This record gives sequence, structure tokens and C-alpha cells, in this order.
Amino acid sequence: MVPPSSTPPPNPQQTQQFLSSVLSQRGPSSLPYTEDTKWLIRQHLLALVSNYPSLEPKTATFTHNDGRSVNLLQADGTIPMPFQGVTYNIPIIIWLMESYPRYAPAVYVNPTRDMIIKRPHPHVSPSGLVSIPYLHSWIYPSSNLVDLVGNLSSAFSQDPPLYSQRRPNPNPSPSPSPSPSPSINSSMSSSYGHHPPPGPRVAHSAAGVYPPSPYGRVQPPQPSQARPTSTDNAAEVYKRNAMNKLVEMVHGDILGMRKAREVEVEGLFSAQAVLRRREKEINKGLKEMQDEKEALEHQLQVVLMNTDVLDSWIRDNEGKTKNLGKNNVDVDQAIHCADVLSKQMLDCTAADLAIEDVVYSLDKAVQDGTVSFDQYLRNVRLLSREQFFHRATAVKVKEVQMQAQVENMAARMARFIS
Repeated sequence: MVPPSSTPPPNPQQTQQFLSSVLSQRGPSSLPYTEDTKWLIRQHLLALVSNYPSLEPKTATFTHNDGRSVNLLQADGTIPMPFQGVTYNIPIIIWLMESYPRYAPAVYVNPTRDMIIKRPHPHVSPSGLVSIPYLHSWIYPSSNLVDLVGNLSSAFSQDPPLYSQRRPNPNPSPSPSPSPSPSINSSMSSSYGHHPPPGPRVAHSAAGVYPPSPYGRVQPPQPSQARPTSTDNAAEVYKRNAMNKLVEMVHGDILGMRKAREVEVEGLFSAQAVLRRREKEINKGLKEMQDEKEALEHQLQVVLMNTDVLDSWIRDNEGKTKNLGKNNVDVDQAIHCADVLSKQMLDCTAADLAIEDVVYSLDKAVQDGTVSFDQYLRNVRLLSREQFFHRATAVKVKEVQMQAQVENMAARMARFIS
């Protein structure tokens, strides 16, 4: 259920507040315009009201030909039309469709009760729908409502779209005074659809009332009373046809340029999407390289600390290597373990390797037949159990040594940092 139309006060500040309010609504009552165009719609309407105060922005229900009803913005009021030295006011309604401003709005002539639409008219259909070249050549985002109203005023001044018709007066008076002409939003169907007529409204111009119609209060034109046209003049006919042809050619060129620009814009959008995807890939690769750089710097610190440890060990043992060639050195005494854990690790490793050699020798003996198979299995079982205990002890010793090494490295790093 679409909410009823609301009319903002004529105050410019309150008009701004009204547009900001209706365009910022969310939920079922929100207007069906895209978020990226609502600001431009607001600017178009504010500029229109600033240039043409007789037009009033409001919301109303618009019904499409397929029966869909939607709440849309409209500019309702009058526009000036200079004709034969006198400025008249033509009542119109400008509907901002769902696709506005990318596509042109729907413009209707809104005749009052004592007005009728001229038939035929080059720019206004019998239902009141207006069709001028500016609407057909609408280009987003340069086209706007101010220029549209200017073109409407110019087109109507060349051929006014409305006639005034005489209505019987039950109480005639010798000198009737002019009175305001009420304007009713009549139901108008077109290629856009139709909208239900709201309640009657008195249309005021800048002076307070509508000036009289350019045709005066006369009966609807009869065939004998029709204005003489220029069709009898061959030169005028040729000039009019040439102008129409020129307008059609310009319109066709504009449509072609618009399609070409749309294709170009689509290509630019595609290139933008590719560039954004590549930007994400580059940022991802850059982050991976930064992480790898940090890991390499950490490894470099570890290598530098190990190098410092090795240099210190070489300096401490450099004097011992000079005496190896002079004296008979016991092999078992050539290497001294730094601590108990190192001694235990050396013993476990030596025992593990010795058992590995014994098992290898037993394999050869079995193959040569010098050792029976039963004796081989019994010895291998005993040696494997002993080897398992040595390896388990070596693993535990290694864990303790690694923990001690980490603590030592942390202490050295703290010393380097300080």
C-alpha cells in the first residue's frame, strides 16, 4: 500500500527538508530511485524550484499500464509561455520515473476544467503526454529539469497546446470578473502509464491567478474557424520539412553518439574491474613478500647469533689444535663435552651407531651361514631393545638441549638490543 501523496510547503528551506526526507526513507515506503542518483534528483528539483517557483515538488502515486502502482516524485504547477507579447501559464506535471535521471521524465499537460487540449498538436498527445526533441535526446547526466522546462516553454510558445472553452453560466452578470481556474490532475494514459486524479487544486501563478488562455474564451474551434496554416505556401512547407528533416538528422546523430558513448563507458567499466582485480592481486603479492622479508630477517638474526657462537668456540679451542700433531692424543680424550647433557648425548649416539654396526655384521653372518637363524633373531631382538632405549634417551636429551639453546639465544638477543 503506497502512502498518500504529501505536499511540501512553498518555503525553499522546507522544500529542501521535504526532498531530503522523502529521498532518505528506507523500507516499503521508500522511493524507487537508486541510491547513487538520489542526490542528483534532489539537486535537479531544487534548481527547478529556484528557477520556476510556480512548480512544486511532491510525491504521488503513478500507475503503469501493467497495473503496477508506485510512489514517485513529481513537479506540479505551471510554466510560463510567451505568446504574441503576453506571458501565459501552462499547467503541467513532470513525473520523475524510476529510471530518472538516466532516462527522461514523463511530462503531461494538465488542463483545467475549462481547458481542452488542441488536436492535433505536434508535441502533445490527446492524453496530455508531451513529446519534444529534448526528451528524446535526453543525455545523462548533462540533461536536467531546468533546461527541460525552458524547451517546453519555447515549444509551447510556437504552438500553444491548450484551448479555453466557454461553459454555461447559470448567473450571468454584465461585467464578470476574472477568477482563478481550478486545475484537476486528470487521468492520463501513455507509454509510461497513467496516474489517478488527485483532488481539485487551484493553480496560482506569480500574480496569483492564471492569465487567460492565448485563444480567449471561445467555443472549441470548428473546421470553418480554424486558424489559417502555412500549408498553402510552398516555400513555408519546404522550410518546415527541411527543419523537421534537420531535427531528425540531429536526433539520429545524437542517438548514435549516445550509443557509442555507452559502449565506450561499458568498456571503461570492464577495464576498471580488471584493474581493481589486478590491484587486489598486487596487494596480496606485496603482503606475501613483506611476510617473507620478515621471516628472512628473523633467520638472518639466528644465523648471526650462531656465527657469533661458532667464532667464540673457535677462539677458545684454537690453541688446542696446535698441540695435536706434537703429542700422542688419546682419541677418547680429544673431544671434551661441555656439560653432562652433551656427554650423555655422545654416549647414546655412540651406542646407537655401535649397535647398528653389530646388526649389520649379524646380517652378513646369516647370509654367509656362520650364524644360525634362531641365534640371529635372538641377538637382534636383544640389540634392538637396547638400541631403542639409547635412541629414546637421545631424543629427551636433545629436547632439553634445544630448550637451553633457545634460552641462551634469547639472552644474547637481549644483550644485542641493549
